[in-house]
Amino acid sequence: MARRDDATARRAVERMSRRVLLVVLATATLHTSIGCAQNASPVPRPSAVPATSAPDTSATELIPAGFGQLRQDDIALKLQLPDVMVSLMPMNENVIRTLSPDSYRALRDQLDSRKATLARLASQHGLQRGSVWYVSFFGLAPDAHFSPLDLTITVAGREFRPLEVVPLSSGFGNQRLQPRERQAALYLFEDALEVNQPLTVILGTQQTAGWSAILREIEAQRMLVRARARAQQSLQTP
Repeated sequence: MARRDDATARRAVERMSRRVLLVVLATATLHTSIGCAQNASPVPRPSAVPATSAPDTSATELIPAGFGQLRQDDIALKLQLPDVMVSLMPMNENVIRTLSPDSYRALRDQLDSRKATLARLASQHGLQRGSVWYVSFFGLAPDAHFSPLDLTITVAGREFRPLEVVPLSSGFGNQRLQPRERQAALYLFEDALEVNQPLTVILGTQQTAGWSAILREIEAQRMLVRARARAQQSLQTP
């Protein structure tokens, strides 16, 4: 009888021990799960990417050469002085490619003839290329005087003066003109002189802000140049 009571007691103790062990294991598992949840790094949410429109590169993307139809007079700014007519145009490739093929080649040849000199001068002034302009002076009276350095171009409130002047004609340095005589030079300005926005040219007491109208004509011609180039390409494509 005593042995049965001892066996019953041992079984009761074993059952109690298993229950305690199960409770301990369950508690440990719960604490472990909570700890992992607290230490886990939050999953980052994908950030919203602001919608951005593609930049308009139509003014800066180089158009193909040989498809323009404008004349030099169409893209030139003009200033009337008492005895001299002054004509100015930027030698920006995306501007002069709107010219007719003959006019483009003539200006391109002028630019290429002074390419090494312009590159050297640009380097001396710490420029990448510089902004190069073609400037011509046309005589309207005998012994007409002109001041080649009395020139300022204003863009967005900033004034640009020529850093260097590279003559294209032998008599440019005389600064004198006879009737119907023309003297021309290439003017080197800073890189920051942007020709794809309105600008004002000042020479002596005269000034002109006519570039805005010219720029509209250039933009229209750029569109036509691209259309002509595409049309020719489609005809050549088998």
